Amino acid sequence: MTPSDPPPANNDTATAGDREYTVVARRYRPQSFADLVGQQSVIQALSNAIRSHRVAHAYLFTGARGVGKTSTARVLAKALNCEQGTSTEPCNQCETCKSISIGQDVDVIEIDGASNRGIDEIRTLRQNANVRPSRSRYKIYIIDEVHMLTREAFNALLKTLEEPPEHVKFFFCTTEPEKIPITILSRCQRFDFAGIRTTRIAERLAQIAASENATVEPEAMQALARRAAGSMRDAQSLLDQLLAFGGETITASDVHQMLGTASDERIGSMVDCFVSNNPQKILAEIEASVEEGVDLGQLVDQLLGYLRDAMVAASGGSTESFLFSSPDQFQRVQEQAKELGLDSILNMMQLLSETKTKLRFTTQTRVLVELSLVKLCRIEHLTRLPELIRRLEANVGLNSSNPPKATPPIKPNSSPAQSSSAGETSTSQKPAPLKKNEIEPETDQPEQQENQKNLGPLCEENLTEVWQEVLKSLGDMTSQQASLCSRIAIAAPNRLEIHFPARYHFPKRYCERPDQQLRLQKALRELTGQEVQVQFFLESESEEEAAVSSEQKPANPVASIENHPLIQRTRELFRAEIVRAQLPETSSGS
Repeated sequence: MTPSDPPPANNDTATAGDREYTVVARRYRPQSFADLVGQQSVIQALSNAIRSHRVAHAYLFTGARGVGKTSTARVLAKALNCEQGTSTEPCNQCETCKSISIGQDVDVIEIDGASNRGIDEIRTLRQNANVRPSRSRYKIYIIDEVHMLTREAFNALLKTLEEPPEHVKFFFCTTEPEKIPITILSRCQRFDFAGIRTTRIAERLAQIAASENATVEPEAMQALARRAAGSMRDAQSLLDQLLAFGGETITASDVHQMLGTASDERIGSMVDCFVSNNPQKILAEIEASVEEGVDLGQLVDQLLGYLRDAMVAASGGSTESFLFSSPDQFQRVQEQAKELGLDSILNMMQLLSETKTKLRFTTQTRVLVELSLVKLCRIEHLTRLPELIRRLEANVGLNSSNPPKATPPIKPNSSPAQSSSAGETSTSQKPAPLKKNEIEPETDQPEQQENQKNLGPLCEENLTEVWQEVLKSLGDMTSQQASLCSRIAIAAPNRLEIHFPARYHFPKRYCERPDQQLRLQKALRELTGQEVQVQFFLESESEEEAAVSSEQKPANPVASIENHPLIQRTRELFRAEIVRAQLPETSSGS
């Protein structure tokens, strides 16, 4: 049976004329390895294991929902227990295959790990595992959502899982393998199921629609496949809902109306507003979307996916890597990516991602979405911020250590007319405003170096002046942290020691970073004309206390007391004079 053929009729399959309806996801469940879509590596490994008689006693199938984990476990169980013999292609005609397909075989036990998660259920499983199968070769346990078992249940399963009877096989399925103990993982062969590509999902949906005698436009199939996000079961459930929702011919507009999403054309128009910086039009697009019943949270998701494809295009990727755009939009996405540029697209995606997070905690959904999309229309102003910050850190252009040159004073013999003319000339020579995505030209580096002071070789006489000039030239966080030092000293020729108080660990570590230390040494080299090595130290507690006490101890106690505001006020009120001043004695324990 090929993937394009409908699966064989099962006991639970119902036609349109039957009283009980069976959903599409169950009727078109894979019945053989050939029916599994998008899991070629897993199929190849299991098929080779069957052919070479190397089937393990325990398998762990992991992956997202709806990618074929439990279906693969059932197909593997049929391949091992088929009455026609062990084969990679079960017959699907014998009684064993049919009973396994509907989950009613006596020797293939399917257990829901979420509702049978306790140690008592596992003890029962261990007891029953020792009993040989009733009619098949193997007794197979398929435990779905195995990560839901308790720790005690896992521990009870360890011995049986390590040395099971020769007639027992375990197939575990889970969406969260990280919750399974490592002792269980080490006893299983693990297969990771990947998400199914959009094109493969769309092809499978087209086959199912043809089997159902339904007419569905290719654009509608693409929209369903993109919404499924790699899950075949989700795509089949959406198709089942769409078949009941639509008429004789199902269009893309039917899909968007059912799902509450915006059309591809509207998403492209919104991105055009970002390109043209048109906030008025983007607000009109939001209004039209709301009137059409579009969910604004899903609208943000659609824009984020669209910009993801634009990011791929701006990075030089091919259209084959596009995930969220329809084929008729590929050229438009590439043109918009070229207009916006990679940096702008990255900033847009970051803003939309933050908006999506904030939507979960607000009741003003529309206001928040409008705020974010209007910001995106002015993204060129946001893209300049990282460059301006970089220039501030690199002391280029807007550095505080390079203030603008003062205007030279007007000579006494210059007339008012000449002054006015000079002012007009200066005004007329103002730089033109920056264009979009254009950065101001950097100042000329040689001219800055000529204006840099040269204080000569480092010595005790110019040590303080050199240090002040170094702090002034840095002019950023490095300067702030370095200025917290308690003292500086010349330990040897061209070697400067910078001491921090005992508790100032962070400033010391920050200044010791290689990039910051190089900046300090570069500033010292420009000021002294020599290479100066810098070392950082933390003072001990005793040194710090001694330094503080020496700074706080007044040279003349009487003069210090006389200058105190309270003493001066007391003298004025009582017309008193100071006869003697004595400092309070400090206790030895302090």
